Amino acid sequence: MGAGLRERKKSATRQALHEAAVALSIKHGLDKVTVEAIADAAEVSRRTFSNYFASKEEALLHGDQLRMRLLVDAVRDRPAAEPPWAALTGAALEVQQRLGARDPRWVTQVRMVRRHPALAAQQVSTYASMEDELTAQISSRAPWSAQCPVRARLMAAAFMAAMRVAVQDWLDRPPGTQLADVMREALAEMGAAFR
Repeated sequence: MGAGLRERKKSATRQALHEAAVALSIKHGLDKVTVEAIADAAEVSRRTFSNYFASKEEALLHGDQLRMRLLVDAVRDRPAAEPPWAALTGAALEVQQRLGARDPRWVTQVRMVRRHPALAAQQVSTYASMEDELTAQISSRAPWSAQCPVRARLMAAAFMAAMRVAVQDWLDRPPGTQLADVMREALAEMGAAFR
């Protein structure tokens, strides 16, 4: 079996576990869902679950990690001469447009994060894991990065915080409010500190 096929099978298993975690959490509530139930729903063993995820929270929020990966890749693909905050903002809006209308299950998942401290902690961990990669992308396009490396790290952290705030604020807005509009607003507010 080639490496490409092996990776696709792993990705499919990871996605099946994620989807099972989301579906079961929506149906029964996160507190009533067990790792065993997720593994059973995905038709894999408990051991297989443990090969992919450390917890049910991590499995549930796997989609966030995929979206963050898209975001890092989009920042990397922005024009090299674009200033860092503009590249971050442009990449975020580009990914938002690419993802299109939000799946109602994602919205339910985001609401779950509000109610469950363990999910909130997992989400912060997921976002923090991408900060290093965003910091590297910022540093590669910032002429000041050698003189002030902490600025790139602060910018990455501020960007991720603005993204979290935008999503949470969007949930409280009237129906029909576009997430992209709220993201634009939050990123403009946060970005003012880096001009």
